[in-house]
Amino acid sequence: MGVQQKKIAVHDLQIGMFVSDLDRPWHETPFPIQGFLIRSEEEIRALVSYCRAVFVDVAEVRGKAESESATPSVFGRRSKRSDKHLLKLPPITIKGPRLYPVSQPLKKEVKEGERILREARSALNAVMALLHRGEVPDLKSVDKAVRAMADSVIRNPDALLWLTRIQQHDEYTYRHSLNVAVWALVFGRHLGLQPNVLHHLGLGALLCHVGKLQLPEALLQNEMLLGAEDFALFKTYVDKGVSVLASEQLPEGVLNVVRYHRERHNGSGFPQGVTGDRIPLLGKVVGIVDFYESLIEPREGSTPMTPAQAVAQLYDSRNIEFQEDLVERFIQAVGVYPTGTLVELSNAQLGVVVCHQPNRRLWPKVLVMTDSAQQPLKTGKVVDLAEYNEGRSMQDALQIAGCIPFGECQLDPSQFEVTGATSRWSWKHLTGS
Repeated sequence: MGVQQKKIAVHDLQIGMFVSDLDRPWHETPFPIQGFLIRSEEEIRALVSYCRAVFVDVAEVRGKAESESATPSVFGRRSKRSDKHLLKLPPITIKGPRLYPVSQPLKKEVKEGERILREARSALNAVMALLHRGEVPDLKSVDKAVRAMADSVIRNPDALLWLTRIQQHDEYTYRHSLNVAVWALVFGRHLGLQPNVLHHLGLGALLCHVGKLQLPEALLQNEMLLGAEDFALFKTYVDKGVSVLASEQLPEGVLNVVRYHRERHNGSGFPQGVTGDRIPLLGKVVGIVDFYESLIEPREGSTPMTPAQAVAQLYDSRNIEFQEDLVERFIQAVGVYPTGTLVELSNAQLGVVVCHQPNRRLWPKVLVMTDSAQQPLKTGKVVDLAEYNEGRSMQDALQIAGCIPFGECQLDPSQFEVTGATSRWSWKHLTGS
């Protein structure tokens, strides 16, 4: 189930643990943010000089418990990593990063976002249909839709994430491509990419799976269970996609997303098997979000992971399949409990994360949808856990006890009337569903 906090003495800290809270107010310490990864013995010594105990993140794993390790990872899981498989590079530096303040309330951006996603889905479906018939698509409508998506994410990164989680979808490849594009834009916004680069990132993410239209449907349905011969055929979808799009006079950054999104940091990806800094940044970004989305919302027949479990798997893959600093920055961007995550609170109520707060990773805003007996409420209520827990002890705080895989809970957030600190409103009314 989700990521929880465990209190430990500072003398028991180890490199690789994530400190999510202290036994004293953060503003009384030199640590710049509320939550950080321990990278060195110097940071442990600094914590010892200010604190007696801290709280670290620990993941609960469903099913058979993993054996204990003498060297716990940040999420409390046994690491399968080996130094001989690691590829370490200096952290990526974004030239002239943009800082994007939230300029539109979630309530207002959701209404606009519904129209944006509807137009993006329509444009993508039209392109896919033409490609399926072997015709040359006109990408102007897709280009326009992605620009609108990028603008929406710049205004408020939570609105499109929310909508992609609560809406009902049909065909997997369309849904997956659209969701990957939204994750990529949210991640790119966090990295501070310039608006034109965000546009290239989103367009590449939306189109990176078009080559699959040239593969047999049966092959795609069994994507996770392919033998060597079928997998060799499956891997051709990347080159097929690049070939289809190469004649469309797309920017090189867009084509690079399609060309490199299945490459991996250690060279284990395809189709070229390139490593490290030979993979363009936008390709690395989409590689991470494409992998993450496939874990939390896989094809029918596969068991979805909770977001916390997917984050833990990503973290275990740092400097192996994915570059370490990008993995950490993705987790910072979306939180351990991303927008749209279904959660169970410590009082047994069920809810869904409306937006996460980077400075309080384990205390997002949650739309509470049931009572403590898990019976649906007539009216949902948005609870800001950070605000609610202000001044409370850890024992009295309202925490997230765990998260629920997407599709496993029958509650539909879009059907709830919502009350919050400032107003009463309805997701269903906003989205027109």
